Amino acid sequence: MQVTLSQISLLLCLLSCASSVGARYTPDWASLDSRPLPEWYDEVKFGIFVHWGVFSVPAFGSEWFWWYWKGAHSIKYILFMIKNYPPGFSYTDFAPDFHAQFFDPDEWADIFEASGAKYVVLTSKHHEGFTNWGSPNSWNWNSVDNGPHRDLVGDLGKAIRKRSLHYGLYNSLYEWFNPIYLSDKHAGFKTQDYVAKKVLPELTNLVNRYKPDLIWSDGDWEAPDTYWNSTEFLAWLYNDSPVKDVVVTNDRWGAGCYCKHGGYYNCADKFTPGQLPNHKWEKCQSVDTLSWGYRRNMKLSELMDLPRIIKDLVYTVALGGNYLLNVGPTADGVIVPVFEERLRGIGAWLKINGEAIYATKPWRVQSENATSLVWYTSKNTSTVYAIITANPMQNFFKLAMPKTSNSTVVTLLGNPEPLKWIPLQSTGLAVQLPELPFTPAQAWTLKLDGVA
Repeated sequence: MQVTLSQISLLLCLLSCASSVGARYTPDWASLDSRPLPEWYDEVKFGIFVHWGVFSVPAFGSEWFWWYWKGAHSIKYILFMIKNYPPGFSYTDFAPDFHAQFFDPDEWADIFEASGAKYVVLTSKHHEGFTNWGSPNSWNWNSVDNGPHRDLVGDLGKAIRKRSLHYGLYNSLYEWFNPIYLSDKHAGFKTQDYVAKKVLPELTNLVNRYKPDLIWSDGDWEAPDTYWNSTEFLAWLYNDSPVKDVVVTNDRWGAGCYCKHGGYYNCADKFTPGQLPNHKWEKCQSVDTLSWGYRRNMKLSELMDLPRIIKDLVYTVALGGNYLLNVGPTADGVIVPVFEERLRGIGAWLKINGEAIYATKPWRVQSENATSLVWYTSKNTSTVYAIITANPMQNFFKLAMPKTSNSTVVTLLGNPEPLKWIPLQSTGLAVQLPELPFTPAQAWTLKLDGVA
């Protein structure tokens, strides 16, 4: 029997379709957790988190302002309102002053690009429920009907993507004072009216409208994933959504999911593992150590300085994580100069040292306490980067862990001339350092080619 070209084409098509069907994910964690993480996420290493919403108007305490005022009845927040606002003033009265009149998405995108970040995650909706796009499921409590009268999610997304950065969206599953959610909560989460009427319609609307590369879920911890219908949503996201092949998700999909289910793991805010985790993870950190949202009363001593940020970034990447650094813009839509200065400082350091960060892998040893603390990253099988996080103030710098050979070459990133070195007795080497160039980041990188 002779097989025609058209029959071969048909057979290949059928095999392709069968393979595609076989790769579909079912709405259970065993199947969903087997999905490979899209490669782009591990390669980019560094992103910017942006917390922006109605909470940026009072800009006091933190982005949890409404909860501390009306949920926890914190005396600090109650006194703030008594001293500064008339009786009867409600949280929703802040929304018209979230006007964002200085918001220039291209200016933001320029700053983010200059920071060296490769992805940006914007709050599409925080726990207050106000959506930064015209959600059809959030009537008059969104940025198109109220406040800025702009599609903030869409406007920033266009600017970010013009610069070939990845665009992600933070979304809170729960809303503190949404009456439908509170009704489900009162029923012990045996009803799912809030999920059916608000959560799932908004999530699918976000995905279909803006096609995010990343969904940063939050606000899940009061109810199990079965209440949120998380596995059903993720099965749709991975199988049939317009971003099914590229989208990345975190692990906040229900009580007990942290560090256990989802795409990569956040585990907890500012998660800092003591050793190399066995799963891809991300550390989210804020320049303002006391808040994710903008605070008008923040002090310089409460902000991370550049050396501390770089050390945190290097530590995270050496342990296989991504570093998501947060800034909170003002209600006017301004990234304040002190935040911009930090971001541009990171970018200046990465222009020289980014080779040791982007698309690297953890090495067989993540760190060593030499004269100064050193963190290691690697590429391919024989290139290792030793990132020194304090000036050792000595001519010969010893590294105990690398195994050298006759072909080993050592350079200082930013300086093309090979450095002189000698092997130590059993393993390691001593490098003759040049005068280290001044850098506000106070970190330098040695590149070691031909080591094991």
